[in-house]
Amino acid sequence: MDQRSTRDAAEIPAVEIVGAPLWEAFDPAAYVDANYSRLHTDDASIMRICGDFFRRHFERHDALSARAGIDVGSGPNLYPALMLLPWCAEITLLDLSPANIAWLERHTGGYPESWDAFWDVLNTASPYREITDPRGSLGASARVEHGDLFLLPEGRWGIGTMFFTAESMTDSPDVFRGGVRRFVESLLPGAPFAAAFMAGSRGYRVGGHFFPSCSVDERAVAASLAPYAADDLTITRLHDGHALREGYLGMILACGRRRDDTR
Repeated sequence: MDQRSTRDAAEIPAVEIVGAPLWEAFDPAAYVDANYSRLHTDDASIMRICGDFFRRHFERHDALSARAGIDVGSGPNLYPALMLLPWCAEITLLDLSPANIAWLERHTGGYPESWDAFWDVLNTASPYREITDPRGSLGASARVEHGDLFLLPEGRWGIGTMFFTAESMTDSPDVFRGGVRRFVESLLPGAPFAAAFMAGSRGYRVGGHFFPSCSVDERAVAASLAPYAADDLTITRLHDGHALREGYLGMILACGRRRDDTR
């Protein structure tokens, strides 16, 4: 059982979070084979939307050359980090599973060719086109870290992503909302973020183990983000006709900025 020591610990019932023994049994190879062995239409759509969102954001706001970014709950998924490459000198890839950490450490320095199709989606427009060696860029900027979403410091990162994490570690709506809150609060005020969720998920199997999931829809995602996100938050529902597995109803993508209450 995970023990929480943050200021929100009383709000996060740890017994309802996927425990450490199950994360230790997570099989990243099986997960990649089921989800990322080839590019699916929903993922391509998410990448295009996020790439455009980040580009528009930094056209209006200063993109610091040494900006620090984070991908929370990376798992064996590299495309959120690839989306962050143009904006970051350092990208923290945070995960709780030791097997996922080992997978990330092995692949951030030189990912397999199957990930080239994901980069090709981004590589159609600037500033992605200016990155001639995405493997080298990812290897230079990635910082793989074993860590807990609920122990993230507040106001640390200038850009962030969280894909299929908050709803995929619990079946508790309260824990889901707490995870979303902690992700957004880990960003600097005004920092852009993209977060993706499996809609209506009833749980999922990886290898021989079943993992719980919190069933969410667009309203639940919007409500979880509204107290911490600026008013220009956008929520997009995606389901392009290809189900990766049984037991979910599509994907939900949220793009926004952490609320800046100082303005």
